[in-house]
Amino acid sequence: MPAQRKLSDARRKQILRAAVRVISERGLCDTRISDIAERAGASAALVIYYFGTKDRLLAEALAYSEESFYRQTARELAGIASARGKLARLVELSCSAGASPGTITLDEWVLWLDLWARAPRDPEVARDREILDRRWRQTIADIVRGGQAAGEFGPVDVEDFALRLGALIDGLAIQVVLGDPDVTVDRMFETCMRSAARELGFEWGVRERRSLRAKRPKQAISR
Repeated sequence: MPAQRKLSDARRKQILRAAVRVISERGLCDTRISDIAERAGASAALVIYYFGTKDRLLAEALAYSEESFYRQTARELAGIASARGKLARLVELSCSAGASPGTITLDEWVLWLDLWARAPRDPEVARDREILDRRWRQTIADIVRGGQAAGEFGPVDVEDFALRLGALIDGLAIQVVLGDPDVTVDRMFETCMRSAARELGFEWGVRERRSLRAKRPKQAISR
C-alpha cells in the first residue's frame, strides 16, 4: 500500500475515534463537523471529504467501534474454554462490567441511541442498523450453538434466543446510558445472565459468577 494511502487510512481512523467521543458527549444534533475536526486535529473540509454528512459519520463511527469490539472480543473469547464462560464474558463486556479503564462501551451505546432515532426516517441509516444488529445476534447465536454441541446448553431455538437476549441487552443498556439509578451495569449483567441461564438450562449464582471471573483471561478488552 502506498505511503500516502497508509497516511489517509490512519487519518480516517483518527477522525472516527474523535467522532465516537464527540457525538457520545454532545449527541448528534448538537455536534458540528467542526467539533469533530477540532478533536481529531483535522480540518472540517477533510472530515466532509471523507464522510460527507453527520449521519454518514455517525454510522461509520459506530461501525468502526463495532469492528474493533468484535476483533478484540474474538481474541479474548478464544481463551475461554466453556460456552457458558464465553456467553458470560460477552454479556459482561456489553454491560461495561469488568472491562478495563479507557473502554468506550458506554460511548458506543450513546451512538446507538442516535442511530436508532434516525433509522426510521433514513433508509441508508436503517440499512446500517440492520447489518450491525444482525451481526450482534449472530455472535450470540454462534456461542449458543457451540454450547449446545458441547452439551452445556439445553434445547432452545437459537435464533429466537439470540433475538431475545440481544433485545434485553439493548433495552437495559438504554437505562444505563440514561442514568437510571435502578439499573446499574452490574444489575444489567446479572439480569441478562439469569435470563440466559433459565432459557439455556445452566446454573447461575454467586459461585458460578466468581468461578467464571476467576478463570477469565487476564488480557482486558479495550474497544
